[in-house]
Amino acid sequence: MDNLIYILFICMFVPLLLSLPLIQKTSRRVMVFILIGISAALFISEVNGLLLRLVNYDMVYATTAITPATEEIIKAIPVLIYAFVISDNREKLISSSFALGIGFALFENTYILINSVEAVSIEWAIVRGFATALMHGICTAAVGFGMSFVKKKKKLFYCGTFALLMLAIIYHGIFNMLVQSENLKYFGFVLPLATYIPVVVALIKKFRERIKSEKAQAAAAEEQTE
Repeated sequence: MDNLIYILFICMFVPLLLSLPLIQKTSRRVMVFILIGISAALFISEVNGLLLRLVNYDMVYATTAITPATEEIIKAIPVLIYAFVISDNREKLISSSFALGIGFALFENTYILINSVEAVSIEWAIVRGFATALMHGICTAAVGFGMSFVKKKKKLFYCGTFALLMLAIIYHGIFNMLVQSENLKYFGFVLPLATYIPVVVALIKKFRERIKSEKAQAAAAEEQTE
C-alpha cells in the first residue's frame, strides 16, 4: 500500500491532536511536542527516502553517515525555536525535547512494525523500545538541555548550537554503527540505557533537593511571621 505511511500518520496524529483541549495545561506542552515528533518522523521519512536513492540504497552507509544528521537536525529545529522564542527554562526544554524524540520514535517504530510485520519479534520490540526509541529521546533532550545554557549566553549561539547538533549526530551515528555490528551490537543495545539511567537519577536527586530547600524556606518564612 503506497499511502500506508500517511494513513498511519492520520490515525496517530488526529486522535492525539483532538485530545489537546481536554489535557491540563502543564501536560499539553508535552503532548504538542509528541505531535511535533510524529510530524518530524513523517517529514524525514520522505527526505531519507530521496537520499537513500542517491546512495543506491546502501543502508549501512545511509544509517551511519546520512540519517543521523538529517534526523537530528530536523528534530532539533523545533527545540531551537522553542528555546529562543518561548522559553529557555531548563526543565521545560528537557521534557519537551525528550517528548519530541519519543514521538519521533513512536511513529518510526509503528511504521516499521506495520511494514515488516512478518520479520519482527518480541526481541525486536524490546530493542526498539529500550534502545532505539530511547536513543532518539536522549539525542533531542541533550540538545534541549544544552540550549538552556546557549540561550543565556548569546555569544555561544553559533558554536554552541553547532556543538549540540554534532553531539546528537555523533551519538546517533555511533549507536547505529554499533547495533549493525555483529560483535558489538549488544553494546549498542545498552548504550541508551547506560546514558539514560544516570541522568534520570541525577535529575530526581536534584528535584528532591530543590523540594527540601523550598520546604525549608517556607518553614523559615512561617517562623518569621509568627
